[in-house]
Amino acid sequence: MEGKQFTQEKQEKKERIVLVFDVGTQSTRALLINNRGSILAKAQKKHEPPYVSPDTDYAEQDAQFYYGKLCEAALTLKEKEPERWARVEAVSLTAIRSTCVCVDREGTPIRPAFVWLDNRKAEGTPRFSQLSRIMLKAVGMEQTANMQYRKAQCNWMREKEPENWEKTYKYLMISGYLIFRLTGKMVDSAASMVGRVPFDHRTRTWQKKSDLTRPVFPIEPEKLCEIVEPGEMLGRVSAKAAADTGLPEGLPLIASGSDKACEILGLGCITKEKAAISFGTTATVTFTTDAYVEPERFIPPYASVMRGHFTPEIEIFRGYWLVSWFKREFAAKEIETAQTLGISAEELLNRRLKEVPAGCEGLIFQPYFTPNTTMPVAKGAVIGFSDVHTRIHIYRAIIEGINFALMDGLKLLEKQSGHKFLEIYVGGGGAQSDEICQITADMFGLPVIRTQTFEVSGIGSAIAAFVGMGEFTDYEEAVGSMVFKKDFFSPDMQQHQIYNTLYEEIFRNIYGRLSPLYQRLNDIYK
Repeated sequence: MEGKQFTQEKQEKKERIVLVFDVGTQSTRALLINNRGSILAKAQKKHEPPYVSPDTDYAEQDAQFYYGKLCEAALTLKEKEPERWARVEAVSLTAIRSTCVCVDREGTPIRPAFVWLDNRKAEGTPRFSQLSRIMLKAVGMEQTANMQYRKAQCNWMREKEPENWEKTYKYLMISGYLIFRLTGKMVDSAASMVGRVPFDHRTRTWQKKSDLTRPVFPIEPEKLCEIVEPGEMLGRVSAKAAADTGLPEGLPLIASGSDKACEILGLGCITKEKAAISFGTTATVTFTTDAYVEPERFIPPYASVMRGHFTPEIEIFRGYWLVSWFKREFAAKEIETAQTLGISAEELLNRRLKEVPAGCEGLIFQPYFTPNTTMPVAKGAVIGFSDVHTRIHIYRAIIEGINFALMDGLKLLEKQSGHKFLEIYVGGGGAQSDEICQITADMFGLPVIRTQTFEVSGIGSAIAAFVGMGEFTDYEEAVGSMVFKKDFFSPDMQQHQIYNTLYEEIFRNIYGRLSPLYQRLNDIYK
């Protein structure tokens, strides 16, 4: 009954439409979204390949490739929905994070973009003053600062491609580059500044020269773009972009945020009791708070789309990328059968999850294929193999392993913030699966909620646009009008007990026991 009343209330508002570009790792989507939270039409263009690896640990993509896909999606959508296209009042854009582009004064990329999966490393260390180094060492932060410095592509460029660094006029996120292509302005949103750049998430602007950690990412101030707040206008569609995309010249482009920032907003997680989990290429667990809460020591919470708020977050860098990896390496049979049935291979694999009991009969998967700050030598691992195990056991173990890692993250966020989560909202490609949603509810022992669409980043970006247009007075009103619960998965507490035992007694101990071996492997194969 409540759902019907809610729908009726939403329909009383006059329909308005915005266009959202959602540029992900695997594809670019153009979405027509109204002020009731409905996706009216969609065009999607796959990224094939999503990136290239010219050397070990490298992940690159031509920045103009992303703009080309954006234009293709726009033109397809215009042809598909000409009447609704004509009613678009504004555009917003959300994109993958930590994907950096070096451009010259004309905005032409100097080299391929560094995709977020890139793991190359610089060799130097930050140029701290003696006093700063003493202070950092005193609080145990020196090692973290050194590691972050080495993982920053800007520092790698200074060492390995100094001539390209010299040519760089602006060091942009991919969102900033696409905004430039659409408007001619080198500007970006405060909620998109996630990456190894000198951004202060507390003040929502670039770090000052005097800030203690400024030498970690020593990008010259003149190479950094202008920052605006979500909801503010970034610029207007230029004549060139209008010709490329089919959009009217002069249409406003309104700031939103990165894909994850928009995702948490699009799930309606604007209070701290609601955890947002993304089952995307990168799997994340996060929440929104008005307090500055570090998710891990010395790691800042990111700037929320909502001004004055933060989103502390734990990432599993190659989260549902592992599903693509499994499908490519082990699921030839399912791919062939799925083609015959006219469904995706993922859907067929997810149906088969029910064939394997909770805990995969002792098979435990650790999904840390990419090291992070707190686990610098981590690798992937599977333990517990026996003769009962099949490929589908491995598949379910991957799903459970990602969730075990996210459970680690959720418990850490609860500890850091001093509160308990009551509900989990899920988004990303994996959230389309009822089986994965139910497994998640069982593992966390909390209700899992799916909203009206899995395109939650697009919904969040549209919310920012509508707030900026004055359609809603604030984000709370916008979320109330544009986000609603669609599916509810209650936890099976008997299943939860199985998972909790495996988590507490097995999974939490894997990294500590195996880390010396990981370190030795890194030494051998570095």
